[in-house]
Amino acid sequence: MIISIASGKGGTGKTLVATSLAISLRNEEKVQLLDCDVEEPDSHLFLKPAITVSEPVCIPVPKVDYARCTFCGECARVCAYKAIAVVPGSVLIFDQLCHGCGACSYLCPEKAISEEGREMGVVESGRSGNIEFVQGRLIVGEAMAVPVIRRVKQKINRNRTALLDVSPGTSCPVVNAVEDSDYCLLVTEPTPFGLHDLKLAVETVRKLGIPCGVVINRAVDGETLVNDYCGREGISVWLEIPLDREIARLYSNGITLAEGSPGWQAAFIDVYKRIKGVVNGIK
Repeated sequence: MIISIASGKGGTGKTLVATSLAISLRNEEKVQLLDCDVEEPDSHLFLKPAITVSEPVCIPVPKVDYARCTFCGECARVCAYKAIAVVPGSVLIFDQLCHGCGACSYLCPEKAISEEGREMGVVESGRSGNIEFVQGRLIVGEAMAVPVIRRVKQKINRNRTALLDVSPGTSCPVVNAVEDSDYCLLVTEPTPFGLHDLKLAVETVRKLGIPCGVVINRAVDGETLVNDYCGREGISVWLEIPLDREIARLYSNGITLAEGSPGWQAAFIDVYKRIKGVVNGIK
């Protein structure tokens, strides 16, 4: 299975859930954790993997052969992202705007445009015990996370249960990370902001046709805001993690819940088994 762990907003505890699931399952299943939050990957802080492979991620950007260019402007006309401007005697390339679609080189009537790679990130692979680990890192200042996320997902091992730690929100990086998942586990908190953004996340995964369930982090006795919404929408709440100083202390020291409090491992294994039942029922 491919299980993505996402949320509508940041700071809800996605990484806590993703790393705890990985640690809980490592003796039950063959597990792989992929950190797709490439702008701020932090799963490695808790799993502490030994990185053995590092591969650059490059995007193809245009390079103009002025010996062949007639400055006709066709490349600028076909560029949907305004990454090319043609002025008398010169072609201006704005690398940071280029999406690497290749339209300019393909449609140049003089075949004056080739492509060269521009590094925008890196994908690192390794192991944490018997957990396979992959993470992407976007170079600071780069605007597009999606190419790096795609390269991370190319490392998915179909012979293992893949857990994807996804960036917060519902934007393009999230959609690209979550799509093709068998199941999406949405982590939220019992606050008005948490509920608002959970609704956006639910709408997103439903449009993608991916079944979803919820984990409530920092749950408070008597607060039923999220539970009431999930009940109305027919969404399963698989687990509630209480607002607890000891959990926060462990986390602030780089110790995830399932490792610092091993008693929680049974709860995470149970969540996994119930998700597996849902996915098998759909397939």
